[in-house]
Amino acid sequence: MTRDVIVAGETLIDFIPETPGALDETGAFTRRAGGAPANVAVGLSRLDEPPLFWTRVGDDPFGDFLARTLDEYGLPDRFVERDPSAKTTLAFVSHHEVTDEDSSSSPRPSSSPGDPDRSFTFYRDGTADTRMRSGTVPDETVAEAQWVHVGGVTLADEPSRTATLDLVERAADAGCTVSFDPNARPELWGSDTEFKTVAGWVLEHTDVLKATPAELRSLGASGERTAALARSACDLGPHTVLLTLGGDGSVAVATDDAPWAGTARHGGYDVDAVDTTGAGDAFTAGAIAALVAGQSLDESLAFANAVAATTTTEKGAMTALPGRDEVAARRK
Repeated sequence: MTRDVIVAGETLIDFIPETPGALDETGAFTRRAGGAPANVAVGLSRLDEPPLFWTRVGDDPFGDFLARTLDEYGLPDRFVERDPSAKTTLAFVSHHEVTDEDSSSSPRPSSSPGDPDRSFTFYRDGTADTRMRSGTVPDETVAEAQWVHVGGVTLADEPSRTATLDLVERAADAGCTVSFDPNARPELWGSDTEFKTVAGWVLEHTDVLKATPAELRSLGASGERTAALARSACDLGPHTVLLTLGGDGSVAVATDDAPWAGTARHGGYDVDAVDTTGAGDAFTAGAIAALVAGQSLDESLAFANAVAATTTTEKGAMTALPGRDEVAARRK
């Protein structure tokens, strides 16, 4: 069976604190499956568009849990690799205090180095997702796909950096739509310059870029107003930029080279946000699902915001990802 979408990148364990505050003051955590590309893959499956998902986890108890979780969400295991000599990545999420005003506003549908809601501490030295190998997804599989999505975390280490770039280049050569979420995590990079340089290599082959304003500026885009910032990012390579704006919703800008050329804006949805972890990935899954289905830029942006907003009403990333009925109810 062919799949319209291929997603590639890390799957890891998110440890979610039971109470907000600094990690050194947190005594209890809940284990959740996470990783931005994994969240996108599961999000697509929940939206009835299960992709092929290429990832690598350890042959350890955490890897067992993640492989089982991906299977439970309906993702095929063809490219879910188990590394016999590397551990699974762990990430501890630190939530800051949320005020009454914050909790009643629209969610932040993505995370960034400047996101005041949460931060991450990674245990990722030589772990399985840093050891992905070029050519794992064969050319014939890439050629059958309509869309390939990758994230920025696997670009931080070799050999996964080269493996991710190889997939992106082959996807572009095969005529796939390539989407990229830089998912900037400064802790994982040697310098801001290294991040900008490596992400720039991916942008050369990217059609659709999903990012926050802070990430666009870190990539070299400029502009005071959001639409101008997104248009500037199109000069870096992509024909479409999906710019997430937290409580202000999102903006999309597409050049004449895009199948859905134009500009769109959506103000988001008011929700009682419980946890914003994975909301940006939910947004990405919603946008891909809508655009693959041939929806307009306006409709795709509204749908993606509804997916993200619904995700924030429960704790966790994958566990909070909604199905189409829940999204439809949010949009009424």
